[in-house]
Amino acid sequence: MNEKIGEVFSIAKDNIPVTGCTISKAVHNGANDIIYFSLARNTDISAEIYPYHKLLIVADGSMEVYGAGLEKALVTGDCFLTPADTPVGMRTAEGAVYTEISIRRDDKMNEAIKAGEVFKLAELVPYVDGKIVNMDVVHNDKMKFVIMAFDEGTGLSEHAAPGEALIFALDGEGVIGYEGKDHPIKAGENFHFAKAGLHSVKATKRFKMALLLTLE
Repeated sequence: MNEKIGEVFSIAKDNIPVTGCTISKAVHNGANDIIYFSLARNTDISAEIYPYHKLLIVADGSMEVYGAGLEKALVTGDCFLTPADTPVGMRTAEGAVYTEISIRRDDKMNEAIKAGEVFKLAELVPYVDGKIVNMDVVHNDKMKFVIMAFDEGTGLSEHAAPGEALIFALDGEGVIGYEGKDHPIKAGENFHFAKAGLHSVKATKRFKMALLLTLE
């Protein structure tokens, strides 16, 4: 991934819009592309037709997804799965920063996610006393996107993943251990693990996060 490794960062703060411009940054190229978009106020990405879905995760600001019979307002923390084979564009009056993940037709999508509906990742999984709750949002043999809800004091012991991983902190507070160093993280922040990087997760308070794992 084209992203800093081993430190807490913010997609929103690292991709501030430039007046009058729309900006894209390719983070990962593969079967499921990952791209950051920064849209300045009163800018527009015109509606186009794609033979696959796009999962949008709004990091900051507000925007509208529009197209043929489609007008959906999104704000910070909202997500949206675009319909395939339908004109879809994005525009903003105030400015927005978001992550876009391409989702192929044969990817296995959780039934809780419906194309054309606005939702929040943090609301898809509940907290359960003394437990960790997991939900696969979408996956294939090269990618997995999962949401995890940690009750306070729970966590994952040190381990390594077979690919790179991008963390989206969704709610509460936790600590990411990475290669022997602890990194406090809270809602709205991000973290990137390198392939085979030793890491752990500890919920200092109740904590929810999404993990995007790539295996290419």
